[in-house]
Amino acid sequence: MIEIIQYKPIGVIHSPFKEPKGTPIQPTAAEGIGGTVEVFPEYVEGLKDLDSFSYIILLSHFHMSKKYTLIAKPFMDTTSHGIFSIRAPSRPNSIGLSIVKLIRIEGNILHIRDVDLVDGTPLLDIKPYVPEFDIRDAGTIGWLKQNVHKLPTSKDDGRFTKTGE
Repeated sequence: MIEIIQYKPIGVIHSPFKEPKGTPIQPTAAEGIGGTVEVFPEYVEGLKDLDSFSYIILLSHFHMSKKYTLIAKPFMDTTSHGIFSIRAPSRPNSIGLSIVKLIRIEGNILHIRDVDLVDGTPLLDIKPYVPEFDIRDAGTIGWLKQNVHKLPTSKDDGRFTKTGE
């Protein structure tokens, strides 16, 4: 069994959101909100050809999340659910996934839109978004079926933040 896995950030995400509270909870609820991704110099060569994609997937570390519980109340519901059936940032491994619009690349800076991350969020990886790879027929979406309409007005309320403990 693997005991510890360590990741080294490859960059940092910059956004207008200085704290989790009030931050959109998904990129589709952050439509048009701009930000940048600063890729550290030793990884810039890996950006070759990324500018030919309209959208990218950012994998990040939710560095401001408090200790997780396996049962939690998500932002868009009043009922608690298992942590693996919600998208809360406080998780056993606090890894975030955001699909954002890539506007342009200037050196080591990626200009993006639809950013739903707090300023200073460590970047773990970047992948190109490819609809043929990434879109699936959702089938059923569990408890979210009766709550997904709340997304445009739902914001982080601080319940998963270290300072909100």
